Amino acid sequence: MLINAAICNFENNGGGDRALWQWMHDRLASLDLHLLLRQEVWNAQDNGNELADAAEAVLGMAGLIGPECCTALYHDPDLFTQVGEIPKTGPMWVLPPTVRTLQLAGSAPGAVPLIVGSYHLNYCSTTTRLAEAEWLTKWNDKWVKDGDRYVHYPALLGGDNNSYPVAGTPGEPALPVLEEIRDEPHRAHRSYVRPDGVRRMDDRPDDTLRTAGLHDVARHLVATTGDTSAVAPTVDACDTHGPDARIDRIYVSKQLLPAVREVEVVDMTGLSDHHTVVVRLDRDTLTDILNRPLTRAA
Repeated sequence: MLINAAICNFENNGGGDRALWQWMHDRLASLDLHLLLRQEVWNAQDNGNELADAAEAVLGMAGLIGPECCTALYHDPDLFTQVGEIPKTGPMWVLPPTVRTLQLAGSAPGAVPLIVGSYHLNYCSTTTRLAEAEWLTKWNDKWVKDGDRYVHYPALLGGDNNSYPVAGTPGEPALPVLEEIRDEPHRAHRSYVRPDGVRRMDDRPDDTLRTAGLHDVARHLVATTGDTSAVAPTVDACDTHGPDARIDRIYVSKQLLPAVREVEVVDMTGLSDHHTVVVRLDRDTLTDILNRPLTRAA
């Protein structure tokens, strides 16, 4: 069995267009998802939780709407059981992430849970994005005392990075040329000045996450299988913001990589300004990983 986990930035949660909202959620339901990491879940809790409840019904999943309806997490209750919610995710978030720990059904007694987090890095500040990415790294540093040892909880994190992956992966969209971005404020939003005074496109969140031992599942699949469809653009070119880009990404702790089987970028043209990324994990391999966690002496 494959476990399907997806990230979806649904622009403005449909912007009040209920038919568009329904179309998007029907599309997501058709992907047979077991985990869904949502961004831009605006107004989900208005009118007595109307959209939040409707999303759970359409998706057939249990949901958790994060602070200020910025992000949300959904899980298949037949496959995952919520162990905990982690509300303290750092002090500086503009769009707070949603993070919870989930126990996989069928794992052994004493197996570790999976940390799952949906995030949305800041749109206009490279400085804030870098700080937010640094705080995300804490979820790959979760060691919990278990008798005479500490065990490591692996993480699966995904969302809208509003920045670029470090260049070098075959088949990946090229970084934009700063001067060719027509919208001048967007030039500032997506670039930073190096110590040598040269302005370059912002890839620092990706570098920070990778330095902390989190791995981009799409990049991993290209390296191990050569399937470059995994690094297809998640945002299409436009006149103001520049060329195609891979803004939406899923990162996992290194020990989860053996479970990665496929990565697909699902075209959401007409539904959102971001495409959806799905990673498919082998359930048996994931179960074994959670049953045999990384350990260190107490």
